[in-house]
Amino acid sequence: MDQFPTMGVPDTGDTAWILTSAALVLLMTPGLAFFYGGMVRVKSVLNMIMMSISAMGVVTVLWVLYGYSLAFGNDVGNVVGNPTDYWGLKGLIGIDGVAADPASGTAAFEIPLVGTVPATVFVGFQMMFAIITVALISGAVADRMKFGAWLLFSALWVTIVYFPVAHWVFAFDEGTAEYGGWIANKIHAIDFAGGTAVHINAGVAALVLAIILGKRQGWPTLPIRPHNLPLVMLGAGLLWFGWYGFNAGSAGSANGVAGSTFVTTTVATAAAMLGWLLVERIRDGHATLLGAASGIVAGLVAITPSCAAVDVVGSLVIGVVAGIVCALAVGLKYRFGFDDSLDVVGVHLVGGLVGTLLIGLVAAPTTAAIFGEDDVSAGLFYGGGFDQLWRQSIGALSVLAYSAVGTTIVALIVKYTIGLRVDAEDEASGIDEAEHIQSGYDLVGAGSAVVAYSGEERREHEVDHRDRQAVHAGGHQDWSGRSRSAGDDGQ
Repeated sequence: MDQFPTMGVPDTGDTAWILTSAALVLLMTPGLAFFYGGMVRVKSVLNMIMMSISAMGVVTVLWVLYGYSLAFGNDVGNVVGNPTDYWGLKGLIGIDGVAADPASGTAAFEIPLVGTVPATVFVGFQMMFAIITVALISGAVADRMKFGAWLLFSALWVTIVYFPVAHWVFAFDEGTAEYGGWIANKIHAIDFAGGTAVHINAGVAALVLAIILGKRQGWPTLPIRPHNLPLVMLGAGLLWFGWYGFNAGSAGSANGVAGSTFVTTTVATAAAMLGWLLVERIRDGHATLLGAASGIVAGLVAITPSCAAVDVVGSLVIGVVAGIVCALAVGLKYRFGFDDSLDVVGVHLVGGLVGTLLIGLVAAPTTAAIFGEDDVSAGLFYGGGFDQLWRQSIGALSVLAYSAVGTTIVALIVKYTIGLRVDAEDEASGIDEAEHIQSGYDLVGAGSAVVAYSGEERREHEVDHRDRQAVHAGGHQDWSGRSRSAGDDGQ
């Protein structure tokens, strides 16, 4: 039986790249905070940002205690990794190593490795994936979830849902343990950087939590517009930048695979943005900045599982399809009546499914994920038949079903213990003040007690005032004329 962790001398170039990639993936969470924060109303921006940033705290602590072991320890019953293998990162922390220096006679020290990098570097890299996955869910519950309930939900969800799913998808045999997860090693579904474990997982959780939490006051008749579109695009830009660590960093080395995934990620994202804008132009008569930002994220989501399995043509196909399908999918919440505030379902669940399933059609035999591998096949369009498509389908649907059940259990535990939702009056007056005793912007002029509203802010203030009056009257006012917000029409 092999011993884990394996010991050796790290490659300095690979180590530098994965450390950089880990930092890039961490940057995605503040980027997501800006992206989501710009799409909510003025009175909710701080809470929205706090929900993303707080995931950095909750998940980090749990990851180093037991999360890494649950995800990458030796498989237990095809469910999860052994929690005792790396509890508290035992055997990984405190062992330093340096490269050999023949000039000075310094010898290289052997330290725990994952591939060619120190195990601690891999621990940090994968920790950032867990953080961003939890943060993604928050976009579905904007304006109405207690902050304390969010913290408890995050801790329970990452433990019960994310850690086991990460084990299924990311833990390969003879990697960090002798036996890894069943999706990666028995089904052999391709998920290079997290289309299932991150995006489908978070998208389903967002749907379930939004349904259990309930609709925002006045949705969908009350106009709920993004308050800061430049902030949204700043967030999208940071996400695109950080995503190179997400995808190219998943190569685990500074090599040709990292270079290929860098290119396919860029191509698919650009194509998805154009696809989303095309839908807007045909459907609405104009292309919007919000649509461009949403298309960028949809493309990044879709190429995540497939970036090492497709060539340029395949990445173009995935990008265009994701941009078009996600632009259409964000309207499903009106048809089915679930209030997914910032379209996590339409972008991350649908985009994750598109990217994961299209591998079965456009995976190229010359790519790193396929070439020389006996357990996977090229896509249908490249002569591989339906073999890889059914593998991708089983992987995607298994994660979808497990996440739905697990999230339901976690959400109900929180709901019937400390409660999920803020009071109606606090929701109407603003969750920032109610939960954080702060506001995102100083709207009071210097030396004046008069609030200085812009035209749009004044209209929102008036609507909020009427909304509060309706709540105090003991019912919800029925607004005449349905007006969807830009944020509700397309993330």
